[in-house]
Amino acid sequence: MSDRRLEAAAVGAGRLSDFDAVVIGAGAAGLYMLHRLRGLGFSARVFEQGGGVGGTWYWNRYPGARCDVESWDYCYSFSEELEQEWDWSERYPTQAELERYFNYVADRFGLRGDIRFGTRVERARFDEGRNRWVIDTSDGATILARFLVSAAGCLSEVHKPSIPGAETFAGIQHHTARWPAEGVDVAGRRVGVIGTGSSGVQVIPQVAKTAERVFVFQRTAQYAVPARNRPLDDEARRERRDSFRARQEFKRTTPAGLSRPLAPASSDLDAAARAQILESAWQHGGPGFALTFDDILTEPASNERAARFVRDKIKAKIDDPGVAEKLAEIQFPIGARRLIVDIDYFETYNRPNVTLVDVKAAPITEITPRGVRTSEGHYDLDVLVYATGFDGMTGALLSMDIRGVGGLALRDKWADGAATYLGLAASGFPNLFMITGPGSPAVLSNMMLSIEQHVDWIADCLAHMAESGFERIDADAQAEARWTRHVDELAAQSLVGKTDSWWTGANIPGKRRGITMYLGGTHNYRAACDEVAANGYEGFTLTRPTDPP
Repeated sequence: MSDRRLEAAAVGAGRLSDFDAVVIGAGAAGLYMLHRLRGLGFSARVFEQGGGVGGTWYWNRYPGARCDVESWDYCYSFSEELEQEWDWSERYPTQAELERYFNYVADRFGLRGDIRFGTRVERARFDEGRNRWVIDTSDGATILARFLVSAAGCLSEVHKPSIPGAETFAGIQHHTARWPAEGVDVAGRRVGVIGTGSSGVQVIPQVAKTAERVFVFQRTAQYAVPARNRPLDDEARRERRDSFRARQEFKRTTPAGLSRPLAPASSDLDAAARAQILESAWQHGGPGFALTFDDILTEPASNERAARFVRDKIKAKIDDPGVAEKLAEIQFPIGARRLIVDIDYFETYNRPNVTLVDVKAAPITEITPRGVRTSEGHYDLDVLVYATGFDGMTGALLSMDIRGVGGLALRDKWADGAATYLGLAASGFPNLFMITGPGSPAVLSNMMLSIEQHVDWIADCLAHMAESGFERIDADAQAEARWTRHVDELAAQSLVGKTDSWWTGANIPGKRRGITMYLGGTHNYRAACDEVAANGYEGFTLTRPTDPP
């Protein structure tokens, strides 16, 4: 039966709905996008595969899960009333507090009625004759929409490495991003943790408190800086509320979108001044350490000074010199991979029940019913934790079958690397928008600020189209190529673009290596997006119903 006849049958069965816009995902991006669409008078439906709102902060429930951006930066700024109403309890909010926050937002703005939980978008194809997206969901429904907006997130497609024998393990095993809501009792049990990225660094100190033994399987040693987390008292919360607008304006002028003072160039300072600034940044804590000097990510000498400082700090925390050496034997520039924020991570290796297993020297060969075998021995386990991250940036988009003009699949278009215009649109996929997509600052920025900037740009674009009678927008192929080339050129100037990591897709077998984020700073990116809009959406082709195809 043809697609049209199938759709006609669906209409007859009452399963086909027609909306102005469909949004994929009910995390931070999806909630705000829905709010803006409603403000435009658009009919909209959000599909969320999870059972609640929050995206990342719905799924990542593992012990110790916490945001590594300060709470007063990691929040919406579209509503001053919301900011004044909500009180953060700590400098770095936990998963539980963030989930409460997004539930509060959903309820305060009455968003739940337009969200379908437990429903995944499986397929979407653009019908050129009707200028509609035809969307199939996991519950068997087919939906038509003028516009399709992906708010699926940069870190939502779980990566679990293929290890022989994984299915035979007789104990409990979970990925950190699919941790059961009821938790996992590790008390008195032997726990193995594979992975020492951000999730591993957060979960390991927590499970070590009650587990009988913890074996940490480390392939890549990581830089981590202390969070210096603290509760926020009434005075601190009042100060944050009073300075809300000033902080928001300042963040929009900074490269990472954080309310952190701009950094000097290390080359302008003598050794004593550099050492003092590094120590001050270490004591302040947080991921902004990578921005202590504005040349850390471009000048190898500046980077190595900061990296050596952190390596020395790491070794000073650990009692066993051999363990200290393995944890500080870091083979990449600082900031070239995600800089991790830790709470008692390195100190955890001083506990008698924690063992570091160097799987770079002795790789994991298989998972057995009883535990993990490396080339040097076997480790008996009751619980196995995969802290192995995600197929970042493109994984969530490519997990769906999205097809544009002529039936072109997005996964085929991006087979040799993700190409977009502004990280917002892909040529040949009309009326499809991506929030924090590849080619935008995305995870190299304060995600909440970047999400709001993208949602506002999309909403303004849709308002312009409605006012001007346009029904279709598509990125121009040449504009897309120019922007992608610009993103690549910026990456070539940075140490980030030269380092294997999930940022460059190196953690996914067969994935093309390359940075897919805009490294020019959120302030410059915002200016570029604003200029495109001010010039009549330069680089896009907009058509009215009467225009020739």
